[in-house]
Amino acid sequence: MTTLEPGQTAYVNKPDARFMLSHPAHMIAQGFGSGLAPFMPGTFGTLFAWLSFALLSARWPDVFTPLSWAIIIGAGFIAGVWSCSKTGHDLGIADHGSMVWDEIIAFWLVLLFMTPAGFRTQLWAFIWFRFFDMVKPAPIGYFDRHFKGGFGVMWDDIVAAFYTLLAFALWRVL
Repeated sequence: MTTLEPGQTAYVNKPDARFMLSHPAHMIAQGFGSGLAPFMPGTFGTLFAWLSFALLSARWPDVFTPLSWAIIIGAGFIAGVWSCSKTGHDLGIADHGSMVWDEIIAFWLVLLFMTPAGFRTQLWAFIWFRFFDMVKPAPIGYFDRHFKGGFGVMWDDIVAAFYTLLAFALWRVL
């Protein structure tokens, strides 16, 4: 459920493809349509991240190297701050559920640090990432409540990605 920030008015109740295509920022923030899923858009955005990372890395391994993924993720974070800020403003809700670019960038980061990893490991990464993103244990919840605008939208998912990577590091050590 999407909640309004104090002083906000919902301009668009349920964004659709027309809204998404009305501005490049909307297309990015809404994960090229994956955020328009009728339920659990964050999960669909994360699935889009997983599929796109796997397909691009397999199809063009000489182009989508770890270094290029790091550059894409860094640039994608910056683009996400802008696009989520613009889209949140246009929707009238700072962190609307249809904005999934934060999940995409954060899960690409998880996959980058876990490469190479088999399907089963990636599946567990997906599950753990979604868990941390939805439950928002401290300090993720703090960042979600106190960091506003596009940066806030993006940052709490980066912390969820860190938690996911930390969980795997601890699992390997123990």
